[in-house]
Amino acid sequence: MTEQRKDFPEFYLTRPQPCPYLPDRQERKLFTHLIADKSQAQFDFLHSDGFRRSQTIAYRPHCENCAACISVRIRVEDFSLTKSQKRVWRSNQDLISTRSDTNSGAEQYALFKAYVETRHGDGGMADMSLFDYQAMIEDSVVDSFLTEYRLPYREPATSSRASVADRSDQPMFQNVRRTNLIGVSLCDRLSDGISLVYSFFDPLLEPRSMGTYMILETIDYARALELPYVYLGYWVKGSPKMDYKVRFLPQDHLMHGEWVRVDKGDI
Repeated sequence: MTEQRKDFPEFYLTRPQPCPYLPDRQERKLFTHLIADKSQAQFDFLHSDGFRRSQTIAYRPHCENCAACISVRIRVEDFSLTKSQKRVWRSNQDLISTRSDTNSGAEQYALFKAYVETRHGDGGMADMSLFDYQAMIEDSVVDSFLTEYRLPYREPATSSRASVADRSDQPMFQNVRRTNLIGVSLCDRLSDGISLVYSFFDPLLEPRSMGTYMILETIDYARALELPYVYLGYWVKGSPKMDYKVRFLPQDHLMHGEWVRVDKGDI
């Protein structure tokens, strides 16, 4: 008998469940556990084949009779801002971005809860505890980092509602100091780029378009590191919540095992 290789990943399939992006469809995922002592090289290889990371698991869609989920990466060197993206970039130049290891805390969790309850209140993340949040951020066996986005001063509320920074009297913010943290992005470093794993921001500061700005700022960071790509995960044509991913052009789409360039007019 030959001895089974212990460094070769084993793959599994999830059971079918309702698709969160397209109605009346079922989704399944192919996944594997990342091997700690070989995780970075293993993940680089898997990521180039369309896998994403969630904590210590790498996964990709494996749905029957559906291939709507398409891996997307931005071509950093060729990327140019649209008029609207230029406005977003200019309007957020007062923000201070800092990068650090994946250390979580109550300050981030307060912002995360406000974001999820406003944007995805009926989703699976709505019930995540502080412990769950810490696991999402800190459980990684690859080269991961956090970027925090802060105001250098306390900005007045943009409407009659206060921003997260002004709501420390509410129950979910008890024991959390008043803060100017308005955005957080969890990323993985790859041999050929940066993968945006998960981002969230103050949902009450809509005029800032923080979701767009954090992608633009990550592109700028990748360019400074001379990395060719920023990976955005999966784009699902026909899903409005995914439309923003194809606004950053040119980009590559993973089609039948090959990365294909996509420009304006191709989508």
